[in-house]
Amino acid sequence: MTQDSGDWLKDAGLRTRAIRAGISRSPEGEHAEPIFTSSSFVFESAEDAAAKFSGDISGNVYSRYTNPTVRSFEERLAALEHAESAAATASGMSAILAVCMAHLKAGDHVLCSRDVFGATIGLFENTLKKFGVEITFVPLNDVDSWRAAATGATRLMFLETPSNPMNAIADISAMATLSRELGAMLAVDNCFCTPVLQAPLSLGADLVTHSATKYLDGQGRVLGGAVVGNKSLIEPIVAFNRSCGPTMSAFNAWVMLKGLETLDIRMRAHCANAQALAEWLLTRPEVNSVHYCGLPGHPGHSLATRQQSGYGGVLAFEVEGGREAAFRFINHTELMSLTANLGDVKSTIVHPASTTHGRLSQAQRTDAGISDGLIRIAVGLEDLEDLQADCDRGFRALSSG
Repeated sequence: MTQDSGDWLKDAGLRTRAIRAGISRSPEGEHAEPIFTSSSFVFESAEDAAAKFSGDISGNVYSRYTNPTVRSFEERLAALEHAESAAATASGMSAILAVCMAHLKAGDHVLCSRDVFGATIGLFENTLKKFGVEITFVPLNDVDSWRAAATGATRLMFLETPSNPMNAIADISAMATLSRELGAMLAVDNCFCTPVLQAPLSLGADLVTHSATKYLDGQGRVLGGAVVGNKSLIEPIVAFNRSCGPTMSAFNAWVMLKGLETLDIRMRAHCANAQALAEWLLTRPEVNSVHYCGLPGHPGHSLATRQQSGYGGVLAFEVEGGREAAFRFINHTELMSLTANLGDVKSTIVHPASTTHGRLSQAQRTDAGISDGLIRIAVGLEDLEDLQADCDRGFRALSSG
């Protein structure tokens, strides 16, 4: 295998790295990245097998350990995040699980923001606690609350910014300063922004997690996740993946590689569409509030402007009438896909309180700001006028109801 990169790549722009980083070519000289759909790899000799199994020499052994296509995805994503290393996983949730299983033990304490994806709360609350890990949920953007909730056993601080679905913003630099004071790791879920819009490692975070299923793929095709950071922190995660198996498939890695090639241009288009739709929703009398950090009235707008280069493609808004009204609005849209996924070129619409955050208690949803009248739209790349027309169908249903 020959690597299609050199020292020049380190100084290349993000679009160039998204297209060129991590490319390996076989002697056949293919231009596109090949898919290595092999469960295992053949050795040249018994001595070669022994050396590769022991780690004395690098090489492919078994696709649960290493796979050339998966490695290409890891190298490309690490290059985009300006990270030393990356570990690909089977899904975004397995990426978060891998961080916890690799770096936590019984008796450790985790601080997690209340404003995270519902399944993340479930993982911490329902699974990690069974293994003796203590969890405290705190307000996302209140550093003093994080400090007050910390204990001598705090080993991990976990947050996502912007949050799902309220677009709440955390000060990553301030959180990183606190994590160093506590001797804890800071892990940031960068799903909403991707490396195009936000660089948590440069702001002091130790690890970045991704649900690659979302924007990194970009077309709703496959599942995947990843963790990026310094090699010393990624190596234990790789060891966990190797032993426990939540690894990414070669085909999914290849799809993600293709997605990364257009990530920058897609994210800019998502941002533009979401900004315009959010501003339009603000003018609608049927809407009580719009939650999008690109709006000057959003409480996190100034901070998002400082630490992000764009505001993302996800927004939420509230309608009067609670769950019944929200359901009526959603059921009368026709263009947007009614699905809980996001990051797709196709716009999606969902009712968070009964789906993505439906397993949370009422108190947990209240803490996270998830009301029964809240609707989330992950704005895709359709024409803005068509998205507005689709929302108009929902608004007409509200007025006629």
